[in-house]
Amino acid sequence: MKITVLTGSPRANSNSGYLAGEFVRGAESAGHSVFRFDAGRANIAPCRACNACRMDGPCVQRDDFWLVRDHLLESEAICLCTPMYYFGFSAQLKTLIDRFYSINGKLATPRKAVLIATYADNSPREEAPMLLHFDVLLQYLNWQDAGRLMCPGLWPAGAVQGTKWPEKAFALGKNI
Repeated sequence: MKITVLTGSPRANSNSGYLAGEFVRGAESAGHSVFRFDAGRANIAPCRACNACRMDGPCVQRDDFWLVRDHLLESEAICLCTPMYYFGFSAQLKTLIDRFYSINGKLATPRKAVLIATYADNSPREEAPMLLHFDVLLQYLNWQDAGRLMCPGLWPAGAVQGTKWPEKAFALGKNI
């Protein structure tokens, strides 16, 4: 299976980035082909709402979205890995997701989708807005939920080390 992993942390050595790496390692160990795109360190401009793409054509902006566009369209599974910022996806990942608009007609076809998210607090209540966004995104794009890891208590860089989350991310990748 072809899988695209989209990460959203701008921080080097981020917890969500580490978990993305474990997911990739698991998926590759199962024989899957994986492309990872780090939106947090890419040059992705917000959608201009110009509608030149008509939801199914090339975007007029020339930025790093072009590096991931074809991978998204060719993938049978998409994995979103992000830290939670104010109860949602990071701005970097959300900006990339907004650019899906330009390929919406081709992207909104059955695929698997995974969510891996880290956050500082320990309250499951704070997961609700992000999970709702993920659920609505899946419904809109006709994607199937293939798993989710909501990983609380991970704020400082490296906090994920020594927790159960890397093993769970690996298993999620291996079993997708």
